[in-house]
Order: sequence, then C-alpha cells, then structure tokens
Amino acid sequence: MFRGFKDFLLRGNVVELAVAVVIGAAFTAVVTAFADSFLTPLIGLVGGGGELGGTFTVNGQTFAWGAFLSQVLTFVLTAAVVYFLVVLPMKTIIERRRRGEEAGPAEPTQVELLVEIRDLLRAQQGAGPAPAPSRGSP
Repeated sequence: MFRGFKDFLLRGNVVELAVAVVIGAAFTAVVTAFADSFLTPLIGLVGGGGELGGTFTVNGQTFAWGAFLSQVLTFVLTAAVVYFLVVLPMKTIIERRRRGEEAGPAEPTQVELLVEIRDLLRAQQGAGPAPAPSRGSP
C-alpha cells in the first residue's frame, strides 16, 4: 500500500504539479504586493487622489473602480509573466523537438525494461529479488 502511494507521489507529473503550485502561490504574492504597493496608489492618484481616489458614489453606494482596475492589471501582469516565462519557452521546446532539433527525454534501454519486468513478475509471485549470479558457478 505504501509503495503504491510512494510511486504515485514520485511520478514526474505529481511532483511537477506540486512545484508549479508552490511557485504560482509565491509569484501571486509578489504580484499582489506590487499591485497593493504601487498600482492601487497610482490609480488612486489618477482618480482624484486622497483616501477616496478611484471611487465614486451614486445614491449613497460607493463604487471602487480603482480597486477593480488594480485587480485587472494584476491579472494581466500575472498572465503576461506566465505566458512569456512558461508557455512560450515550452512551446518553443516542443516545436524544436517536433523538427528534430532537440532530443526528447531519454528512453529506458531494453535491458532496463527487461530487468523491471523480471522484478515485477517476481514481486507478484511473492519471491524477493534474485541473488546476483556468482562468477565461478555455471
């Protein structure tokens, strides 16, 4: 049971996804801090300055268009960085592999595959791994 769980966790896609989530969360925090520290005050100044810059009131209801615009700009910045630093390079690598300019991931050799199949069959039969052959015996 634990081996299956370990195999699941150590598969490339799960580890890559976990790394992507952590980096994405950290990057989102950086972009949010940038928006809160620079974009929102800048929009407030453009919208009339002061504490209520970037808002307007209609019939007692306050509309914070500055905060909305700041969030839209935060989204656009995040999307642009993800596109230019992740999507575009991956697209370029995939195109190069398609054209044969860059080697793909290394594939296991036939011997490695056969050893893995042998070990799996032995594990299913309940036997441990075979002892290494000695050099002096036939």
